[in-house]
Amino acid sequence: MAKAAVRQLDDFIHSVQHLSQHTRAAYRRDLQALQHYCEREGVDQWGELDGSRLGGFVAQRHRNGIGGRSLQRNLSSVRAFFRYLNKNGLAGGNPAVGLVTPKTPRRLPRALDVDQAAKLMNIGGDDPLAIRDRAIVELMYSSGLRLSETVGLDLNGLDWSDGTVTVVGKGRKTRIVPVGRFALEALQQWLKVRANHAGVDEPALFVSSHGRRISTRSVQERLRQWAVRLNLPVHVHPHMLRHSFATHMLESSGDLRAVQELLGHADISTTQVYTHLDFQHLARVYDAAHPRAKKRR
Repeated sequence: MAKAAVRQLDDFIHSVQHLSQHTRAAYRRDLQALQHYCEREGVDQWGELDGSRLGGFVAQRHRNGIGGRSLQRNLSSVRAFFRYLNKNGLAGGNPAVGLVTPKTPRRLPRALDVDQAAKLMNIGGDDPLAIRDRAIVELMYSSGLRLSETVGLDLNGLDWSDGTVTVVGKGRKTRIVPVGRFALEALQQWLKVRANHAGVDEPALFVSSHGRRISTRSVQERLRQWAVRLNLPVHVHPHMLRHSFATHMLESSGDLRAVQELLGHADISTTQVYTHLDFQHLARVYDAAHPRAKKRR
């Protein structure tokens, strides 16, 4: 493509600095894949890309094994990019509008059962990193936090008087979430040793052994190691704690709207996936307890 078109892509990525690093990286990957397709198809400027050619791009990626959810994200990136181009008078129309992608069956998130969650919370030892990890795991499970929200927490995000934490979620949206008693106790234990390990003027609640804000990769690896050490029979990742929080809350309360608010979901349809998990739980209880179900087996 023309140098001006490549520069427009770079300018767009720079214009969305308010979005998370993950989202910006996804935009760049999606749009660079489209750029390479356009170069092969002889498209020199973004304004030359129409719905038919964009449909060809989607079809090619689908033939190469890209799933429906990834293709939906690809089109979302293209829509956002063309909104930027239209706003700045660099293109007219949006070729992604009206395009649909193949459906992909929605996979149900895996959650720990209550006993497995309790076992994972049983991180022991007086080692400062173990104390930190216990506080991280307790907080994520207690409040349903995303990994990015957890590592992004600062000390001033905790309100000890109310027992709440203020987090910044997707789209830079802020929400206040309750923190359970066990998580508060684990956080207090961590704060007693944090000062000896945090760098000067480091605002992060959770820091690494180097004294700076802990990385998402470090949390993922530490959680994996603890799950193995505690003999959990499943592969545990940070988002599984959020799934477990939502599943157990819904099983206990049945209040979908409340769970939506706690998770920070903009659309309740995102939260509704947990109703399927709840139904699976009810179905297992029925099969195990109902006399006619027993006879059927």
